[in-house]
Amino acid sequence: MADAVVTIRVRDNGPYVVEGPVQVLDAEGKPFPLPSGKPAIALCRCGHSQNKPFCDGSHRTSGFQASERAPAAPSS
Repeated sequence: MADAVVTIRVRDNGPYVVEGPVQVLDAEGKPFPLPSGKPAIALCRCGHSQNKPFCDGSHRTSGFQASERAPAAPSS
């Protein structure tokens, strides 16, 4: 059986969306409860969520802006 792949998508002006089997731990190593049956979780990166480390949509009203892009692959 192949290992499951975890994908992290950077959303423009929004959260990190994490898809795949993951565990989110606090600074003491204790796990945050994750909703069962959901294919992805969204992690806050604007700093305004009232549900940190998870996104609650606060980026929409906080003025958070970010639109990082991965570097282009080097040409051979």
